Amino acid sequence: MASLSGDKDEADLRPGRPVWLLDVDGVVNATRPGWGGPPRKSQVWSDTDRVSYVVRWALALVDRIRALQESGGVDIRWCSTWCPDAHRLEYLWRLPPLARAITADPIPRGPACWPLKLAAARAVLAEGRRLVWTDDEALPPPGRLRDELTAGGQALLIEPRSKRGLQPEDLDRIEAFVAASQP
Repeated sequence: MASLSGDKDEADLRPGRPVWLLDVDGVVNATRPGWGGPPRKSQVWSDTDRVSYVVRWALALVDRIRALQESGGVDIRWCSTWCPDAHRLEYLWRLPPLARAITADPIPRGPACWPLKLAAARAVLAEGRRLVWTDDEALPPPGRLRDELTAGGQALLIEPRSKRGLQPEDLDRIEAFVAASQP
């Protein structure tokens, strides 16, 4: 996936690294994230919607996401309706600029966006990369499509509860999957 500048990141040229498709709402942005403390909260302006949204997150979750990205073991790509405004989340959460898996303009909301997310997941696998996909709504249910994505252990799909978002055990699973992907 091209970086924000349109150039290939050096990291994106290493085929052994898995790609993590990261949704925002219900995954990082959650009303009751837990993690042993009250959630952080901020208003985030959306140029796309021309409105400010309240975002809540667990600091420890964002710290672990940042550490995984900085470790060099995984390429994280936003896979969310937040893609056009993700730079604001990156600034808020002190994340480096991450690639966007969805570039449609405009990005459809709700279930209309799910085919774009699925296409992003299939594109990762078509690159020969292992896939981590975290989404509270768009993951395919058990059946043929889910089996296609996870065949041979090539993908880890995690569907957190929307109000709680990703939990420590989910990050443990992601870290183990990433570690198992290293040569």
